[in-house]
Amino acid sequence: MAKKTVASLQTSSKRLTKAIKMVKSPKSGAYTFVESVMPPENVNDWLSKQ
Repeated sequence: MAKKTVASLQTSSKRLTKAIKMVKSPKSGAYTFVESVMPPENVNDWLSKQ
């Protein structure tokens, strides 16, 4: 019975991707990392934004 429960959870879950972008602060000039979790289809659009 446990195998059926695990299998049904895997088919209903969505695939997500964690994207990390390095952004330069205009005030201090230091680099910071911005992280976001999103569907894989939205990663390229998110990375191209400033």
